[in-house]
Amino acid sequence: MLADDLKDYAKSIPADLKEKKGVYTLEFTVAERKVFLSKKKLTYSAKFRIDDAKKEVRFTEMLKEASSGMSSGDSDFGPGFGFKKETYKTGTGPREGVIEQQSELFGKQYTYTFDFKTVRTAIEAAATAAGYALKYQMTPVGL
Repeated sequence: MLADDLKDYAKSIPADLKEKKGVYTLEFTVAERKVFLSKKKLTYSAKFRIDDAKKEVRFTEMLKEASSGMSSGDSDFGPGFGFKKETYKTGTGPREGVIEQQSELFGKQYTYTFDFKTVRTAIEAAATAAGYALKYQMTPVGL
């Protein structure tokens, strides 16, 4: 069964794979930076839905960075230290290349190498082997 194959793949990465109302979410931390009292985490997230009637897997992915901790006075409240937590993400679309290229979107220097195409290719291969087609979607809405 395709869902079981994808669960096995998620364990091999290792990644968290969760299912809610037919939408599977695969997430794992690509890189993490800790500086003084702050922490930044770069996370890869892929979402997909298996449509048995159409024999297709609708797929989308994104790279997001979350940070929390003490800021160094670069907030709108003036100089000094403050507490700041924010989450933001890049636009959607197929990602190619290694993490160094993608992290430039955030202006960070991560030392990890991760090929985004590897996950998409593995999911597509499992879908094809099970007789399904992979349909890439730009937005996760209505997967």
